[in-house]
Amino acid sequence: MSNPVETAAQNEAREPAGADVSRDRLDLLQAALDHINQGFSVFDANLELVGWNRRLFELLDFPRHLARRGTHIEAFLRVNAERGEYGEGDVDALIARRVERARLFEPHTFERVRPDGQVVLISGAPLPAGGFVTTYTDITREREHQATLERTVAERTRQLRQSEDWLRLVTDNIPALVAYLGPGPVYRFANRRYAKWFDQTVESIIGKSAEEVIGPDLYPEIGPQIEKAFRGHAVAYEYSRARPDGRLAHMRSTLIPDRTLDGRTLGCFVLSLDATDQKRSETALAHAQRMEAVGQLTGGLAHDFNNLLTIIIGNVLALRRKAEAPAMPDLTAHLDPIFQAAQRGTDLTRRLLVFARGDAPDMKPVRLAALIANIEALLSKSLPRTIAWRCDLRDTEVVARADAGELENALVNLVLNARDAMPDGGEIALTLTRRTLTEAEADRAGVAPGAYAEILVSDTGVGMSDAVRRQAFDPFFSTKPFGTGSGLGLPTVYGFARRAGGGIAIDSAPGKGTDIRLLLPALGPETPTEDPADVSASATGKGELILLVDDDADVANVVRDQLCDLGYTVLVTGDTGDALDLVRDVDDIRAVLSDIVMPGQLSGLALVREVHRLRPGLPVALMSGYRQGPNRETGQGTGQGTGPGEARAGCPVLSKPFTTRMLAKTVSGILAS
Repeated sequence: MSNPVETAAQNEAREPAGADVSRDRLDLLQAALDHINQGFSVFDANLELVGWNRRLFELLDFPRHLARRGTHIEAFLRVNAERGEYGEGDVDALIARRVERARLFEPHTFERVRPDGQVVLISGAPLPAGGFVTTYTDITREREHQATLERTVAERTRQLRQSEDWLRLVTDNIPALVAYLGPGPVYRFANRRYAKWFDQTVESIIGKSAEEVIGPDLYPEIGPQIEKAFRGHAVAYEYSRARPDGRLAHMRSTLIPDRTLDGRTLGCFVLSLDATDQKRSETALAHAQRMEAVGQLTGGLAHDFNNLLTIIIGNVLALRRKAEAPAMPDLTAHLDPIFQAAQRGTDLTRRLLVFARGDAPDMKPVRLAALIANIEALLSKSLPRTIAWRCDLRDTEVVARADAGELENALVNLVLNARDAMPDGGEIALTLTRRTLTEAEADRAGVAPGAYAEILVSDTGVGMSDAVRRQAFDPFFSTKPFGTGSGLGLPTVYGFARRAGGGIAIDSAPGKGTDIRLLLPALGPETPTEDPADVSASATGKGELILLVDDDADVANVVRDQLCDLGYTVLVTGDTGDALDLVRDVDDIRAVLSDIVMPGQLSGLALVREVHRLRPGLPVALMSGYRQGPNRETGQGTGQGTGPGEARAGCPVLSKPFTTRMLAKTVSGILAS
């Protein structure tokens, strides 16, 4: 379906034939928008229309000739002004004021009553690159219903004030939260729903102050509304509060003053309606939902990538062992960066799966000085000779809770961004300190006051303008030439900082370089941290025969060599049928090590069941390039959901890629079990 005015033929006349796929996708999106029961519009930074749906024009009675890209917002405002929707006054002045207000690109939510009595809720939010997206909802029936309900509650409350039983009967059956506040303000009445909402009973809430019932977190927001109602004004407002099950609920409340004939305010009636479903519908347009297909695609990609990394890491480890010979003393210096890069590739696949499936990052206490020292050589060697590098670890004991892989990736992103900002050379400095932020300093970085580890990356490059600095953390925003920057570097760092409970701030000006401060909440220096150097030496084999099953010959060769170097004898097959024959016929096989995913054959889990049927008690371990198994519905994958590194079938799972030490620990473990 095309948009309300332009036909598919008109679009085709303007676009090249190569754009058919993109146009089809746009048409599909337009068709989806046209089925939404809310008006929808998107204006760019120039206040020109770039997106809309049919409901916008039906709801607000706009002329259809305005439904084209490039229509300025002034044209829509003029239609409204000329038919009196903005009240009396000079039309041009009314339009000018609203255009000026639109240019501020501020979030806005308000209701407008049209001349025909229709009530429209208008909610808009700014876009990262300028402009704004707005939704329009017809809430006339809801307001009429609410007004009727308010009148009903007010009338019934006055009539039945002396008859508590009748009052309770009525209000307890109204699908709303109803209460009455007397001077104080204190509660004189509340229906069952209202009392339960604030964890009270209809008996316990009577006589309590509003501040005590509503609570210290919410009362600063609601208290001013109550004060206004006691001054004789009807008040409508919205607020949010967590339900007992942890879900956030949105409430829309109205306070109606209880006034005498001579104008005195005796109290106020409270009416609250649950607006959670409506809020959920509104936010559905602003937030894209993760799709299961994306997770499956990313999982498959990660599996293949992890197989490649297994080959790289296995061969690098073999070369490192040979490099220990006196005749090749310099080879290790070249192999270490390759090994570190492969390990970072492992972290990358894990982060892809975190994004696609929503898995939590691996947050652990990290000694930051040690982590930075481990990657300093990589950082310094990534810089050209025209750029000087300085690393100042002023606090070597500071500890923060973070995902070490994500932190390394964040630092690499920051340093490479600084490098790209100095095409003619300069200096990059990385400084680690522990700081206690004041309230003003913390507010600027968007964090709470307290102790933080600050990682400062400074450069003497071209700097940023205010406009660029404000958009630096927007996804896909980049000042680099097309094809040289993804626009995801700084957004990735920003996301990492927020997940770690910290923040990030930029100080920059054109021609004066850039300072980027990464702030992570500091833990006490006594917090235990993991140190890879403390891991005990891996066990070695004594010639035990291991059956290795993997349909990827390159992966199988690497794992075979690692097992042989550990002292095991290895049989290799890429066919699960052959593997079962060998298990049945070769009694000397002491253990089986199999990949999980082997397209066109038995899966590793099915192979485990068959092996246990043929030879109960024969130890089996699995290998997988998935962080979570491919069959998440049954839980039969890598088993990450049933225990650390253990599949539901009871077998240890070795996540690809792995080091020789990890392989030795897994194999020696199953042989000893």
